[in-house]
Amino acid sequence: MRQTIIIIIGICFLLTGCTGDTTNQSIKPRSLENNSNLQAHFINVGQADSTLLQFSDSEKEYNILIDAGDFNSNEVIEYLQEQNIQHLDLAIGTHPDADHIGQLDKVIEFVDVYEVWLSGNLSTSKVFQRVLEAIDHYEVDYYEPRAGEEFEIGPLRIEVLYPEKITGNTNEESISMKLSYDEINFIFTGDASKSNEMEMIQAGFDLNAEILHLGHHGSATSTSEDFLNHVNPEVAIYSAGKDNSYGHPDKEVISAVKNRDISLYGTDVDGTIIIHTNGNTFEVETMPSDNDSETQIEEASSCININRASVDELQNIIHIGKDRAKQLIEQRPYVSLNDLEKINGIGEARMADILDEGLACLGG
Repeated sequence: MRQTIIIIIGICFLLTGCTGDTTNQSIKPRSLENNSNLQAHFINVGQADSTLLQFSDSEKEYNILIDAGDFNSNEVIEYLQEQNIQHLDLAIGTHPDADHIGQLDKVIEFVDVYEVWLSGNLSTSKVFQRVLEAIDHYEVDYYEPRAGEEFEIGPLRIEVLYPEKITGNTNEESISMKLSYDEINFIFTGDASKSNEMEMIQAGFDLNAEILHLGHHGSATSTSEDFLNHVNPEVAIYSAGKDNSYGHPDKEVISAVKNRDISLYGTDVDGTIIIHTNGNTFEVETMPSDNDSETQIEEASSCININRASVDELQNIIHIGKDRAKQLIEQRPYVSLNDLEKINGIGEARMADILDEGLACLGG
């Protein structure tokens, strides 16, 4: 039987390990009578992920950021500025891929961030290293949450669903959570796979939630029939770029959602999507934009998109000759630059050279 640990946020510091006292602490349920509505902003950041939650408890304002878009734009920073966000009580990077933590170092630089959560899995990418450096430089509290832990931030309860431990599988071991604001619940699973969803089910968690953020941008690798049945959401939301090369969201996932009469929203179609809730009921607001969020990818002319580039273009990347370029194309799409190690002859040393060169990138 799983044990629940209640932990107050703000426990440990970066790079020293989590040495804080994690003994159970009694937390009394909070009334929502004096609270304003919670707003969950599923920000349109192209083929990436970022969600901002805003809520209050009496006179105290709370802000939480889950993921921070891709590294080659400033959409998250701009959106935080538009919302006049001066601080974040918590910033969560569900896993270390560049389309989830891409702007987190900039967020830490421009906004007062009280605490950062990462899964604990590592990456050799420059994006990940910049995030660690920003956490260290600005002395931000750091924590690696594990399945079964529960946290309260004002009137919001966070229950960690996954992972129980890490083994280096970055996508599969995304930080997955159930967020509860009185009677309204949200599920976030990052890029967790169907097998990870099954582990959450088998662990006995109460997965029922009104709003489900579809895993892995609506990919067929996530959102199993069993998981949908257990969550039983009223609304499903995915984050994806318009006309992205991955084919997200997958038709299989769209059909599974619509066959259950679940309302489906996506950032590629609806722009930024905002859930407004008073804790008992909720409304959905969409903010379509004529501006294609992926324009920033096309404008990155100094960057070679490994999911789009031709054989000739790919050969400009260090250690990528004609044969390797063909292998690279055959194994598309890539969710991490480190996946290039699947190509024959690209080992750890050559992968490090590719990352140091900074020419290869993801997008779209």
